[in-house]
Amino acid sequence: MMELVQLASLNLAVILAAMGLLWLVSLARRDASIVDPFWGAGFTLVAWVTAAWWSQLDSRSLLLVGLTTVWGLRLSIYLLWRNWNHGEDARYRAMRDKHGARFRWVSLFTVFSLQGLILWFVSWPVQFGQAASGGALGWLDGLGVAVWTVGFAFETIGDYQLARFKSDPANRGQVMDRGLWRYTRHPNYFGDFCVWWGIYLIAAAGGAWWTLPAPLLMSLLLMKVSGVPLLEKSMAERRPGYENYARRTNAFFPGPPDRQSGE
Repeated sequence: MMELVQLASLNLAVILAAMGLLWLVSLARRDASIVDPFWGAGFTLVAWVTAAWWSQLDSRSLLLVGLTTVWGLRLSIYLLWRNWNHGEDARYRAMRDKHGARFRWVSLFTVFSLQGLILWFVSWPVQFGQAASGGALGWLDGLGVAVWTVGFAFETIGDYQLARFKSDPANRGQVMDRGLWRYTRHPNYFGDFCVWWGIYLIAAAGGAWWTLPAPLLMSLLLMKVSGVPLLEKSMAERRPGYENYARRTNAFFPGPPDRQSGE
């Protein structure tokens, strides 16, 4: 038990230190948006710090590290590319305007530190899945890999389709309703959901079933807090045809579009 507490404390310290450095960079650049590309890389950092802590890894531990690394680096590289030279995100600009000179300290606690704490908590299956790992891989591991693969495909393909759509000037101001976006308004968020439930299943197969609150929190954030609700509000304000699209397309879980609504 003490080893788990030490591991969790080490990872928390590493994450908060990384967030503190990012915060200092954000002050110099006057851009709090740099926290977003770190999200995926932060999980990768936790995976490798944990691997180094245990030093002797079995196949399940390597699987957790590998899947987390592939997902995390893909996401961070994509967000870094998408946000490059676009200035500070509107969410953070609004916070900066609201708090004025106090924003630097507000951002430290409500942006960087808070995201660090959430990252640490959501990464429990990666941390403690390696700690509890034991025995040969089984059917639950296979199910976890399958769910992760579905999620990774939805995220990657959805991001690619949206990037191509936005790159065409003819689509400026239009609503993306093609490809995966025809079946769910948020294929990337649904993909994130599947990725973390897949990782949890692998961790549970090794004995870390008690990390269940981690994917539950991620699901809550994606569906009810900082994921779908915030983006839906923003899109409804910026895209005239979005309400029509929303009436015929599932919000989160993929499903056939309702052809009788909004057509």
